[in-house]
Amino acid sequence: MNGERTRESEGESNGATPRRDAPETGARDPDALLRRAGVRGDPNRDQHFLVDDRVLDRLPEYAAEANVDLSHVLEIGAGTGALTDRLLAAGERVTAIERDPDLAAFLRDEFAAEIDDGRLTVVEGDALEVELPEFTASVSNLPYGPSSELAFRLLPEKRPLVLMFQREFAERMAAEPGTDDYGRLSVTAGHYADAEVVEPVPKEAFSPPPAVQSAVVRTTPRDPDYEVDDEDFFMAFLKAVFTQRRKTMRNAVRNTAHISGLGDPDAVVEAADEDLMSARAGNVTPAEFADLATLAYEVGEPGDPQ
Repeated sequence: MNGERTRESEGESNGATPRRDAPETGARDPDALLRRAGVRGDPNRDQHFLVDDRVLDRLPEYAAEANVDLSHVLEIGAGTGALTDRLLAAGERVTAIERDPDLAAFLRDEFAAEIDDGRLTVVEGDALEVELPEFTASVSNLPYGPSSELAFRLLPEKRPLVLMFQREFAERMAAEPGTDDYGRLSVTAGHYADAEVVEPVPKEAFSPPPAVQSAVVRTTPRDPDYEVDDEDFFMAFLKAVFTQRRKTMRNAVRNTAHISGLGDPDAVVEAADEDLMSARAGNVTPAEFADLATLAYEVGEPGDPQ
């Protein structure tokens, strides 16, 4: 997570954080880390640091209680290292990705002992662009802006995840068919894993507090209980029909061929089950979407989706 840098008066005349004896792993105070790093969050740039010790302590516990392998934990958006510290205490090895070069430099100094021991690797760069390491699980307080893109970079890796999101996003990710929150995000996430909201997190857990509530989602990877002929087309088909979730599936399939890439949407409507075509996307189960997407791929003359 990025932060706006402000210099502290003591020992920073050359712009570098002074090397100090490393605190005991798992004991670093999040507010003290902010002071040592000389940063503060900027709401205008979507910068909010998680500072609640109780929430920080629980994040790795959600993985541990599910018997997740923590031999190599990936953390995205490490910020000043408050969560990194807890992950090092809970697991064997951590790779922390941080885009902000000043914060990456701070992490390398603050956790010099852990890096020297081979227990921590700090990767400076954008988590959407850098090559991800082989990891056994990811526990991360994701930056809100790219959180959906980051989630869908991680989910296909088929590894357990404990991730912090905006609460609305988290609830949509774990929603069941027929509920108000159920949508494309629910089906897409469920294609890769079971997702559950394990804890709502108040605004006051962050510095500065964001404008929205947050929540922690835990995912357990699994294979879906259905098959699709072409995964890329399945995802494009979901994207298409959920743009018209208030329409019947009949109209949604016909009206969104420019998004799904279908060359003959009428053929799909004519071949599909009448009851399914009369339903709305919010009431269609993932397995039904898979069957319909398979049919559409076979008879709908799919081309390149938008």
